[in-house]
Amino acid sequence: MTNSNTILELTSVSKEYGVPGTANSRTVLRDLSVSIGRGESIAITGPSGSGKTTLLNLIAAIDKPDMGRIEFNGTNLSTLTASEADSYRNQSIGSVFQLHHLLPQCTLLENVLIPTLAKPDKSKRNFFRDRAENLIKRMGIWEMRNQYPGELSGGECQRTAVARALINDPDLILADEPTGALDETNALNLIGLLTEIHKLDGKTIILVTHSGELAGKMGRVLELRNGSLFQAMASDE
Repeated sequence: MTNSNTILELTSVSKEYGVPGTANSRTVLRDLSVSIGRGESIAITGPSGSGKTTLLNLIAAIDKPDMGRIEFNGTNLSTLTASEADSYRNQSIGSVFQLHHLLPQCTLLENVLIPTLAKPDKSKRNFFRDRAENLIKRMGIWEMRNQYPGELSGGECQRTAVARALINDPDLILADEPTGALDETNALNLIGLLTEIHKLDGKTIILVTHSGELAGKMGRVLELRNGSLFQAMASDE
């Protein structure tokens, strides 16, 4: 059972694609177990195709494991209804995946505010607008707030997606190669912002990255290899 200091617990998780027992089947995750404490920062590394994105999709309740159990704050994610899974993704986690998924008809500011539209309390609109503006400033894209995604660079779109992931003040941040569209300077600035949020706000962060330098900014580095996670190295955080 998940203890009070554990935010995420994966127990004997396996995931296979294709028809089991056939030549087309492929086991991506195999009997994977890991415990992540509240407020930890974790980097997950591994070669392309090792299952890193699959793992994040399972944690985000976008997909379900074939075997095993994933608990977030003691709740088994496999038991969530579709509506509950949507609420979990909107309220409890902030995700930044490889594609930014910005709505082209909305401005940068409007895109950041999209996750707040599901909240019934309309009295907090000003609060969320202020929060969105502060996040946009911290991302260094304030001057573009009224521009549309088609008018932004790839890096600016990705930073917008990060601000959107943070808007609902989630407990857990999932970041799948969030710096992939950024140059080295902006990548380091973005990771610096995430680590600042982790340290000051106590957010739990799971970062997937190919960069050893960026991985080293996290408190623990795990390597996904042969479907399981292994301790890769310790950082100086």
